[in-house]
Amino acid sequence: MTPRTRALLLTGASPVLAVLAACSTASKDATADSAAGRGATASAAGAAATRIDSTAASAAQPAGTAAATDAKMVDPNTATKEQLATVPGMTPAAADALIAGRPYADMVAVNGALTKQLGDAQRKSVYAKLWKPIDLNTAKAEEILLIPGVGPRMRHEFEEYRPYKDIEKFRREIGKYVDKNEVARLEQYVTIK
Repeated sequence: MTPRTRALLLTGASPVLAVLAACSTASKDATADSAAGRGATASAAGAAATRIDSTAASAAQPAGTAAATDAKMVDPNTATKEQLATVPGMTPAAADALIAGRPYADMVAVNGALTKQLGDAQRKSVYAKLWKPIDLNTAKAEEILLIPGVGPRMRHEFEEYRPYKDIEKFRREIGKYVDKNEVARLEQYVTIK
């Protein structure tokens, strides 16, 4: 995938635009890049909507996960309107509503503010970049389920190993169900207080 295509995909550009950018390079790899761009976009969108309900120890790595775990999450309580505009799926109206509702005690409150402005799929996309870390020991089931890709079964696993004394326990226990890349992705959504 070319850097230009990758940048377009990471900024939330449409798959068509990313494919056109890849094809415009006129290199012999343009066909492979456009196929990879379509696959990465479809995988990322699917990963955001897919529940991780499998107990398989080696879940497939969703496309874009490495970028997601490398980039710092945007804090819904402190982000500027300009920062919110960079969040995939965020609309200007949703950004205004989010800012107007501050401060937020938890992600359930953030979700309440965004539910009026964004559909389920848009919010999942937003939560891949915008998040207030949840406490592993006290988070409600409803809050855990807001983490993109977490379904009832993985929510149960989060809760089953309470209390967490340190993040190593989370890595070890959740690592029984998903691979280390997915553990790293999930880790960016949690904290231990």
